[in-house]
Amino acid sequence: MSQHHHARRCAATVATVSALAVILAGCSTPSSPADEQASPPGVTETTVTIGTHTPLTGPAAAGYSSISAAAKAYFDYLNDKGGINGRTIEYIVKDDGYNPATTQSVVRELVQEDGVFAILNGLGTPTHTAVIDYLNENEVPDLFVASGSTTWNEPEKYPYTFGFNADYVVEGAALAQYASDEHPGSTVCVLGQDDGFGDEIIEGAEIAVGADGLTDVQRYAVSNQDVTAQIGAMQAAGCQINILATLPGFTALAIGTAAKLGWSPMWFTSSVGADYSTLLQFFGDDAGPSLLQGMVGSNYLPMGDTEWVALFAQVNEDYNAGAPFDGNTVYGMSVAYLFAEALAAAGENPTRASLMQAVTSGELEGNGILPLAFGEDSHAAYLGAGITVVDQGVQDYVGETYALEGDKVVAVEPQPGALTGDGIPSS
Repeated sequence: MSQHHHARRCAATVATVSALAVILAGCSTPSSPADEQASPPGVTETTVTIGTHTPLTGPAAAGYSSISAAAKAYFDYLNDKGGINGRTIEYIVKDDGYNPATTQSVVRELVQEDGVFAILNGLGTPTHTAVIDYLNENEVPDLFVASGSTTWNEPEKYPYTFGFNADYVVEGAALAQYASDEHPGSTVCVLGQDDGFGDEIIEGAEIAVGADGLTDVQRYAVSNQDVTAQIGAMQAAGCQINILATLPGFTALAIGTAAKLGWSPMWFTSSVGADYSTLLQFFGDDAGPSLLQGMVGSNYLPMGDTEWVALFAQVNEDYNAGAPFDGNTVYGMSVAYLFAEALAAAGENPTRASLMQAVTSGELEGNGILPLAFGEDSHAAYLGAGITVVDQGVQDYVGETYALEGDKVVAVEPQPGALTGDGIPSS
């Protein structure tokens, strides 16, 4: 279970697949252990096929549409090096527009028509919530969800699902604790998405500053591209530090709206919407650097002058058609590396069962700033987050890393994963 108390949203009801669809799906239907040993879905002598749902269009596309392209670039790099145990990784990416109904359709296509071995890094809390029951009922490995919802860390209820992000309660607690440590006495407020994302950032912030420690809380909906009322209310409340549980477009919208109002509070942003290079695309090179100067963020993956960043930058140049290199690129390639590590650990003839055993073994290392927390009783990847600051156009860690121990925020020492073997995991 999650390491702390939280309120969980109920998953959307999934319609039962018709008998005709099962027949058409053929070998993509759930198999017995004996059948899977002989022919696991998505695995041939030369390939392993996996898939994802992600917003290539719609309100979350800005920034996020580059994640799956970065993951594919890493897989192309890996495949050119011989793949994993002689198999190349085929990655099917389907656009869901950040719409849960569309997510249900494309995930069924991936499982029933494309016969994928696993779903990797499905993106979004509301979208992935719509398919989590379906994937678990059909015993499809649901790996490294691109969301910090604590729902992904419920191994008894969802044994096939594993998160990737540091969860939102952790991020909210880390940001609020940093605000309290570095700016004691400042008024702290939250602008959050009106779903589990916002709920859990608020929950984490209240762990750090107390239930009455937030001066004002505002919510927004992704369907409404206007946050003037929310920003105006926060300004009127005297907010000095604003913690944002926002997608990248809404991070930019909040900061830009405040600037139009002549208001310059401090911005503390969840990793979901904190990438400097992505935000700069909204503001441009003229206004962006001054608007984003001093922005505080949370993160748990490599950044700055590290071997991992250097490797991923080279992979991006060689395999990603000259796409901009930013934090979302690092995210996508980090996920792809972790899947490759799990696949290598699953053995020369991987099955869904052996893949699950590899993830829960406690032996995966990843490349984050803290050790992975995966195990039989934990389906969370990272239980802590570091603090980043933008200074003169450079975004990097400032040294503070926080984790939750029960309902207490504690400072911990980073333990970054080492780069070995040119980023090619071995079995």
